[in-house]
Amino acid sequence: MLTATVLALTAALLHAGWNLLIKTADDRDLAAWGQFVFGGIVLLPVLIWTGLPAAGSVWYLVPSALIHVVYVWSLVAAYQHGDFSLVYPLARGGGALVAALLAAVTLGDALGVGGWAALLVVTIGLASLIQRGTPRIEVVYALMTAALIGTYTVIDAAGARHTSSGFAYGIVLTVTSALTLSIAGIARGRGPDFVRSLRTSWPRYLASGACGATAYSLVLVAVKYAPVGYVATLRESSVVLGAALGWLLLKERLGRRRLVSAAVVTAGLVALVISQ
Repeated sequence: MLTATVLALTAALLHAGWNLLIKTADDRDLAAWGQFVFGGIVLLPVLIWTGLPAAGSVWYLVPSALIHVVYVWSLVAAYQHGDFSLVYPLARGGGALVAALLAAVTLGDALGVGGWAALLVVTIGLASLIQRGTPRIEVVYALMTAALIGTYTVIDAAGARHTSSGFAYGIVLTVTSALTLSIAGIARGRGPDFVRSLRTSWPRYLASGACGATAYSLVLVAVKYAPVGYVATLRESSVVLGAALGWLLLKERLGRRRLVSAAVVTAGLVALVISQ
């Protein structure tokens, strides 16, 4: 359990970092696309040492990659319409709840009474993020993103458990997602825009890609040692960092209040760790 905890917390730090890079990009659509492309390029050589995941994992890689296309669209839309200090905690924390529920039903990952009580605290914290007057479109896109996060997390957890190397699965998933996103981007006519953006934005793509690919691969390794709900929820401790960055760095309104809500989410995460 200690190994899973360290891996999940490291992933949380890296995850908040790449989301901030996308939120602050001039063209978030291209930034998200570039993140996956460069993430795949950076980690692809690692397969020389890890080897490829088991052939059976393709049944998980393909649907997950397709879901990632919709997830990226939803995440970009959420950042277009909403504050980082709202969208990030709501999407990531909500995604953990969805992952825990789906994993309990489909993978048999039982969290116990204490675990579910902790998730209830997380839910209360997430609900408190939504203040009166919050534009509905911000909440809708954030919750849609949360549902997609929870779905692909469970699919990938099952895929990682069907192969000897969760890290290798994460690398191949990043590459597969980059291919599907590239096909979708070219089909939308954004290929030339992406190529032109490489001249000035490749450092951002490289940094976010390295953070994103490494963070998710660490999570897929962690779920081999602990229940999906535990790992997914602990990873979302990054919601506090996200709320703080939105308030202090991006100067978003209601940032202080959202930080308090994120602290409630953190209390639930701590209770989850203790319950295990």
